Amino acid sequence: MSNYPLIIQGGMGIAVSNYRLAKAVSMAGQLGVVSGTAIDAVMAMRLHYGDILGNVRRSLNNFPVKEIGQQMIDKFYNANNKIKQMFKFTMPSLNMSHEKEDEIVTANFSEVFLAKEGHKGIVGINFLEKIQFPNLAAIYGALLAGIDYIIMGAGIPKEIPAVIEKLTRHEKVEYTANVENSKETKKIFFDPSRFGLSHLKLKRPKFLAIISSNILAVTLMKKSAVAPDGFIIEGPEAGGHNAPPRVSGVFNEKGEPVYGEKDKVDLEKLKELNVPFWLAGSYGSKEGLKKALDLGAAGIQAGTVFAFSKEAGFTEDIKRKVISSGSINVKTDPLASPTGFPFKVADIEGTLSDETLYNERQRVCNLGYLRSAYEKEDGSIGYRCAAEPVEMYVKKGGKLENTRGRKCLCNGLMAACGFPLKTKSGEDELPLVTMGDDYNSVISRPYGYSASDVVNEILGK
Repeated sequence: MSNYPLIIQGGMGIAVSNYRLAKAVSMAGQLGVVSGTAIDAVMAMRLHYGDILGNVRRSLNNFPVKEIGQQMIDKFYNANNKIKQMFKFTMPSLNMSHEKEDEIVTANFSEVFLAKEGHKGIVGINFLEKIQFPNLAAIYGALLAGIDYIIMGAGIPKEIPAVIEKLTRHEKVEYTANVENSKETKKIFFDPSRFGLSHLKLKRPKFLAIISSNILAVTLMKKSAVAPDGFIIEGPEAGGHNAPPRVSGVFNEKGEPVYGEKDKVDLEKLKELNVPFWLAGSYGSKEGLKKALDLGAAGIQAGTVFAFSKEAGFTEDIKRKVISSGSINVKTDPLASPTGFPFKVADIEGTLSDETLYNERQRVCNLGYLRSAYEKEDGSIGYRCAAEPVEMYVKKGGKLENTRGRKCLCNGLMAACGFPLKTKSGEDELPLVTMGDDYNSVISRPYGYSASDVVNEILGK
């Protein structure tokens, strides 16, 4: 397994794992990963805030269809941040317009292009299976930029490897959509032929599925038309979304779901599948890497330790608060995410972890990545999110109890990386910070540490 990276830098949040972080890790000889989550909104916001260094515009000028790249610049670029009024954002949906597809394709191209620019290292991109609507267009955009690895978690991505293979050949693809109350299977379609790029030879990246059970690993290997190239085994110590425990309804004194022996992956059985795997969840250290290798892994995935490095996308204010905190409380919140998955929330002053600030916030759904599709009585498709205004959610057929404690991850995570949308009163949306249980790996470090420092430390250099 020597051809595989020892360290995979996790794809975190919205633009926490940005192109700068991924590039730094890649140039240090390991697998740098960009987050593909909401990257179309991030691209638009970077342009709206003036694209000071010109990086986004340069990447779009390199998009293979010049007119489409220029259309994105014309639509979102706000020279010198002159226009204060925010643009109207179009949410991803089951049947998206070509215009919205263009935003998604170009944004993913842009992020990967910038991460790979100027060196020969390998770069990956992370997607969430739960956020289905943008994924087909997003994968195509990443392929156009020469992505080396595609990583996906938060769901069962058994159709994705075949989708990747077809898109490398510029073929039309489809994906089974999760539509609540649907009487028949609904599909998401994406046809790349309209871009006119079939003459471009695209390489097939490796596909790694993030899993937390042997059952899912076996399912993906045996029931996928094309099998994954490997797995990332993510334990409940990892930041962001966690898989729910096998035994539900059991909580500790902090109100966190309790994980037990049934939630541990049997690595000996996993080895029988004969594919490489990486261990994630508090493995981001020299000792963690050694332990993983001793257990038969190809290496580790590390997130939190990279998330507060100088290259990562968290705001400088958040980085300073975390690094200087001395200690920090991280809770596995069973309610925070509209997806219903447990979600790690760091208790940081001035963020939505503060119950008072959370309760004062006026609910809104204006980004829509975590919306669920549902079929209405007339057969049309509607969208709802448990973090949207309660009366709207209930009116759409959602259950009132599902709204309790739900936080708008879209707005919170956008604000955490420095791109807050405005509230109705004109104030910035407040951030929400997620990190893993391995927070001691961060608070013991000096402010301004680099991603290469982390890589060298883990490798024992």
